[in-house]
Amino acid sequence: SKHTLFKTAKQQVMKSYMYAYRDRRQTKRNFRRLWITRINAAARMNGLSYSQMMHGLKLAGVEMNRKMLAELAVNDAASFTAVAEQAKTALNK
Repeated sequence: SKHTLFKTAKQQVMKSYMYAYRDRRQTKRNFRRLWITRINAAARMNGLSYSQMMHGLKLAGVEMNRKMLAELAVNDAASFTAVAEQAKTALNK
């Protein structure tokens, strides 16, 4: 009935607008969750938890966002290990 009845079609369009508005925000949340999961997995391979890693980076003064950290974790393990070592040394001080 959505393609034949005007009232039902209008209701569906309004509902679609609501879904679009909601999902534009949920997409951002989902990406952040994905980045955190990837960082956590790579950090654990380097002997740290996610929270220890982020705290160590803050103490070391490394200002890198989660998107870039996740990109390093997936595509460049050597440089992520170097960043993790910086976090470890900052935690041990």
